[in-house]
Amino acid sequence: MEKKNSTPIRISSISALHEILQLPKPLHPLISLVDNNKMAVDTAYLDRSFTLDFYKISYKTSTSGKIGYGQGYYDFTEGGMMFTAPAQILVTDADAEYFGYTLFIHTDFIRNYPLGKNIKKYGYFSYDTNEALHLSDKEKKLIVGIFENIENELNTSIDDMSQDVLISYIEVLLNYSNRFYKRQFTTRKVINNDLLAQMEQLLDTYFEKEQSLDTGIPTVEYIAEQLHLSPRYLSDMLRSLTGQNAQQHIHEKLIAKAKEYLSATALSVAEIAYHLGFEHPQSFSKLFRNKVNVTPLEYRHSFN
Repeated sequence: MEKKNSTPIRISSISALHEILQLPKPLHPLISLVDNNKMAVDTAYLDRSFTLDFYKISYKTSTSGKIGYGQGYYDFTEGGMMFTAPAQILVTDADAEYFGYTLFIHTDFIRNYPLGKNIKKYGYFSYDTNEALHLSDKEKKLIVGIFENIENELNTSIDDMSQDVLISYIEVLLNYSNRFYKRQFTTRKVINNDLLAQMEQLLDTYFEKEQSLDTGIPTVEYIAEQLHLSPRYLSDMLRSLTGQNAQQHIHEKLIAKAKEYLSATALSVAEIAYHLGFEHPQSFSKLFRNKVNVTPLEYRHSFN
């Protein structure tokens, strides 16, 4: 869909967002829970991209249209959860209709709590299009129940314990979401194994055609882009399948190709490093020794 303006709108406060969504002022300036069905985006903001200065956690069921998510759109007719961190680009869609809850959490609300630092460990805040969390009926009831508890707390008179209680509910919500994502990696194992095979083929082709001579060592970002995944989702998916993240898989392929050069060619260590995409032979030798426990030359000599 063509956008009216390519420059994202920055929304710095939850109060400002409520005004754009034509909602009453939030009960708390730093945290808000919204019924998605009550949102009515100001027409001036339709089909526009925007960024938020706060976290956004949504459970949505779409009845029509597609919802902007990451750099693309996602069909939520079956319902699912989305997680976005501050500064990520989102898109409004005039044709989308959806139900559920959306929780907005400003960074200042969690700043003085352990969650302020720990929230970064929840990788799904960096996931992209088509990587939403799909819930079973039992999981939906549990998640909606947590949202309802948050709603009840927000509608209770604020006291000295209000923030502690809300933080606790948010942590429970995040931990359950983490559990359900791990379940999703398992239940989609066939699909994920196909992605793993595609990645292996991609790396094989990369090194066989010596693309590294022009573009250097393949990065996680490059591989993820080729597979139409976000880098964090790719690493989390691979870790669930193999126990290794994307960077470790790249290094495995790189070392395998290095062994092939060392055992079957007369190329010097420096030339091999160059062929593999290293700028400095020392970096190659250090990685090889860390992975194989011998230097490249020691490995080569073992064949003589």
